[in-house]
This record gives sequence, structure tokens and C-alpha cells, in this order.
Amino acid sequence: MDIGAETEATGERGLLGIAVTDRWLYANFTDLAGDTRVDAFEREGTGLSGHRRTILFQAQPFSNHNGGDLAIGPDGFLYVAFGDGGSGGDPLNAGQDPTTWLGAILRIEPTPDAAEPYAVPSDNPFAADPDKAGRPEIFLTGVRNPWRFSFDRATGDLWIADVGQDAYEEVTVLLAANGGGLGANLGWRLREGLHRFTGDEPPDHADPVWEYSQDDGCSVTGGYVYRGSAIDDLYGAYVFGDYCTSRLWAVQISRGEVEFRELGAEVLGGSLASFGEDADGELYALSLNGTVARIVPR
Repeated sequence: MDIGAETEATGERGLLGIAVTDRWLYANFTDLAGDTRVDAFEREGTGLSGHRRTILFQAQPFSNHNGGDLAIGPDGFLYVAFGDGGSGGDPLNAGQDPTTWLGAILRIEPTPDAAEPYAVPSDNPFAADPDKAGRPEIFLTGVRNPWRFSFDRATGDLWIADVGQDAYEEVTVLLAANGGGLGANLGWRLREGLHRFTGDEPPDHADPVWEYSQDDGCSVTGGYVYRGSAIDDLYGAYVFGDYCTSRLWAVQISRGEVEFRELGAEVLGGSLASFGEDADGELYALSLNGTVARIVPR
């Protein structure tokens, strides 16, 4: 897949997310106008067949806070993260406006071969209740710039790292046993982390399980729950870090308590952009300088 000629890749824009099924590769990218597209590319052997279709399109009002992550959930649906549309302080109040995809995570069933490019799961919060005013594709609301989210391959729990405004970075876990975040509101722009930003807690508000001050970094980068075998004492912990410092951390919930650990400082020299997980559950840290580093025991 080569979409470089049709992708705006300055600032926070670019190829922002990929998800793969047996037949399709889904890519979330910003087009040359700076708007978001999620396209489906049909797989064929080790390459692509040439069949392609746009699944989602969202105009972006500003150049930042595109979100962009994609994941196939434990339920087989495609989850799509959108930031609040950008600028600063969410001037559109997108995080608390369910009539826009901005500031939300969507859940859809792509149907690239059908008349319509996707279907909406019937239990999505605004699809299940016609009396609620909101876009039916929305799974949860109240995010600022989710970078990134992932599902625990063992439990199905949804972990979301959401970049803060000027003070706090946050990590939220939504337990599969409690609905996995269906209909949740993570609070932005009323809340930044555990703190008031412009208002009180909204209904169905989900507090972060961990936050850190921007005295300790500048922008959270979400990872995965470690389910590999190389690092025994990391098993079951959520690994994440900070974009500016490249410090790596882990949080784990044990007997109702949150345990926090620092795994390493400045391991990539800055620009910690993402994480990867292989088939064995081992984790990798990725930097914008081109480094891909496997996380191994000390």
C-alpha cells in the first residue's frame, strides 16, 4: 500500500492507524485537504488486490487532534478514534457533542462490498435508543486526542491514552465485564484527567485509572497490556509512555489497587510515537526517528 501522494503528513497529520482482518486492510489517514479518511483495501496473497473503498470521511476543522487509531475489537467490529477536531480547549465542544464523530470513538461493521460501506451495531448507544440525540456510529464520547487505544487480548478490556491540554495526561481502562466502555463519557472538555477543566463531571463519566502531570512529560502515547512470555513480572500490565521524554511506564490493577512502575527513561531519545504488539504478545516501542525497539527484560 502506497498512499504517500494522497496523504498530508505535516504536523499531527499522516497515516495514523491501520487495522487488518483476513480479507481487508483498513487505513486511517489525512488526505491532501487535511480531512480524515478511513479506506478499506482488499488483501490478496501477501499484497493487495487493487480493490479499495472509502469507509468513513470526516472533515477536520483544524490541523491537530486527528486521533486516528484503528483496532478490531474482540467483538469483530472496527473501532475508530477521532480527536476533538483541534485548536486548543475544544472550541467546538466536540467532546460533549454526540452529534459529531469528533471527540469520540466509533464502532462499526465495515461492509466494503455492500451498497453501504458499513453497518452500525444495534447496541451502539445512539443506535439502541432512538430517543437519544447522537450519531449511531458512536461507541463512547469525551475524548480530546486519543493516542492510542488497545484491547487486552486476554480480557477484552479497552485501554485508552488521551492527550491532555496544558496540565495532565491520562490513561483510562474500560472493563469488558462492565460493558467495555459502551456509552461511556471520558469527560473532555469538562474534565482534564481527574480535574475540572470547564465544568462538572458529565453523566456516565469514566475517570482515568492513571494520570501524570505535564511536569513529567508532554503527551501520552498509549500501548498494550503485556501478554508475552519474555518478561514474567510485566505480564498483565499496561505499557505506555510519553512522546517527548520517551519514558516507558506500566500500570496494573491488582486486587482493586493501581500499581505503577517506571520501565525506562528516554529509551528512544524522544518522539515516542506508538507501540506494536506481535503474535506472541511481545511489545515494541516506535519513534518518529525511525527506531523500532523491542521491550526486553533488563
